[in-house]
Amino acid sequence: MGRRVGFGGSALQGALLLCTVAFAVLSLGVEGVVSKQKLLEVERKLKQLNKTPVKSIQSEDGDIIDCVDIYKQPAFDHPALKNHKIQMRPTPTQAHPPLMEDRKEKDSSAITIVNQTWHRGGSCPEGTVPIRRVKKSELLRATSLERYGRKPYIPPPAKKTETGQIHGVDKMYARINGTHILPSALEPNRTTSYLITQAYNYIGASGDINVWNPRVEADDEFSTAQIWVMSGPREEFDSAEAGWMDDSSWKTGCFNLVCPGFVQTSREVALGAAISAVSSEMGQQYQISLSIYMDLDTKNWWLGFGPNNITIGYWPAAIYGYLKHSGTMVKWGGEVYSSKIRGVKPHTTTAMGSGNWASYLWGHACFIQHVRIRDWSLTWKYPEWVYAMADEADCYGILQSRPRPLDEPILYFGGPGRNNFCQ
Repeated sequence: MGRRVGFGGSALQGALLLCTVAFAVLSLGVEGVVSKQKLLEVERKLKQLNKTPVKSIQSEDGDIIDCVDIYKQPAFDHPALKNHKIQMRPTPTQAHPPLMEDRKEKDSSAITIVNQTWHRGGSCPEGTVPIRRVKKSELLRATSLERYGRKPYIPPPAKKTETGQIHGVDKMYARINGTHILPSALEPNRTTSYLITQAYNYIGASGDINVWNPRVEADDEFSTAQIWVMSGPREEFDSAEAGWMDDSSWKTGCFNLVCPGFVQTSREVALGAAISAVSSEMGQQYQISLSIYMDLDTKNWWLGFGPNNITIGYWPAAIYGYLKHSGTMVKWGGEVYSSKIRGVKPHTTTAMGSGNWASYLWGHACFIQHVRIRDWSLTWKYPEWVYAMADEADCYGILQSRPRPLDEPILYFGGPGRNNFCQ
């Protein structure tokens, strides 16, 4: 299975929402056991999600990429964007892309991916954007058509007792630059290993994310490697996220254009479509370069892809509240979504990263290198304060390692899930 470039963003309570997908084997005759009402609802949903294309491209991996008129893309189904005027590119004098002088390709043996599998089948014409077509079989698997393509709701945090313990969660608070950080253990069905920086104002984040093909146990589970830019109180925070995602059926999440809000401007990158290459153990390493950064004139948050920072599109300021000013937290790392984590036995075997432990390092473990933030100094730099955290260290680890004493740290993360120490 190819990896897919993904993104997500929302100003809703709990930020990104993700649906639950039930496992189902679709074969000839499956529609015979599906109610007529369900089929009618699926057809209506398909018409809503799949816009009429100017051109369609059949990808060799089975996907169909529709080239949709840029002014008819799903973004404009968002109520806050009914009269939105598309910003075709970042303001030249404000939203400088993360071109880092200290990033030298000769210092890295990883190849930066710029192509997707569908590119072998053609290209989209000017004035259109490429969108992966949602299939009927995907909607038939979904437990909820209404919430298809959305992450599960994240409830407000549990109350803290006088002793400092969180109800139902035996986790300790960490502190960065004098500010408490709340473990992600409160987010249902999620376990995360990540590097975090916070307590400043961030207007950009970037990194080179190693691409792997981790094991995913069930259709309602997924594994990601990504960057988060976040702001606001936990019960209603804003978030913009970018990375790659692996799930058994690729039906979960706002990591493509299923959820309205993200305005795509590029005709070269199809969000949600397969990446052209993945890394192999002790073999060639592949990475994707991603950046999320604010245009200081419009307050839109742009998504950049590749070493030349192709601008894919942006999250409009209109869909956000707290991120209209800046981010207050940035994270880099991996996440596994499953109901079989944190004490539920048996633990899921869905892997994070490459599926190997972070301590295995280069060529074995998943990494993110060239970690950068951008603040009001308008420069891209390694963050001053960072802290590495793992919700389930016996299942998915994390560490920073320097190839040489004076080198910048590389973040490694991941693990196999269920093992002798994680039951």
